[in-house]
Amino acid sequence: MNLTNEYYYFTEAIDKKTCNKIMKTGGKDFGEAVVGHGGESIVDKEVRTSKTAWSNDQWIYDLIWPYMEEANAQAAWEYDIKAAESVQITRYEKGGFYTFHKDGKSDNLGAYNEPQNKFRHGNVRKLSMSIILNDDYEGGGFEFATLDKETSNIYTPDFNKLGSIMVFPSFMTHRVKPVTKGTRYSAVSWLLGPPFK
Repeated sequence: MNLTNEYYYFTEAIDKKTCNKIMKTGGKDFGEAVVGHGGESIVDKEVRTSKTAWSNDQWIYDLIWPYMEEANAQAAWEYDIKAAESVQITRYEKGGFYTFHKDGKSDNLGAYNEPQNKFRHGNVRKLSMSIILNDDYEGGGFEFATLDKETSNIYTPDFNKLGSIMVFPSFMTHRVKPVTKGTRYSAVSWLLGPPFK
């Protein structure tokens, strides 16, 4: 799929106090981050080294939903979004990274088959949203990779300031480069809708 806009972002949209509050929703329940592999989730430190915790606090959804709606409209995607997955609070300590990956497949084969979950069942990840919760670290750059006429391109949006929000189609290939100093915190959510037709 060719896009006019491959991402949309808001610089310093959320204040430090609110970012700290989001960070604290993870509490002490951080566990080793997993990756999808052959239909199951596993720890694979060659692909991803970080720790994650999860939040379903309604106030976070109320905070981020308008940004998703604005990005969806302003970037001219206008995807049919019905729900959001749990918010993942991610902690990348020194050396932490996540290699190039996609957050989801947006066709019928990527649809969740979870009848017990009315939000996920039958839907796919259409938009991904990442929020930078702190900026007192070094490294940890966010990058996209694209292919264009047999040429691969890697580019880094200016997305490293506390409270900045990035929204992009979940099928975009992206990574987080290794953190070289300090600890990087982010909040990630995936916005769901019916498969593309």
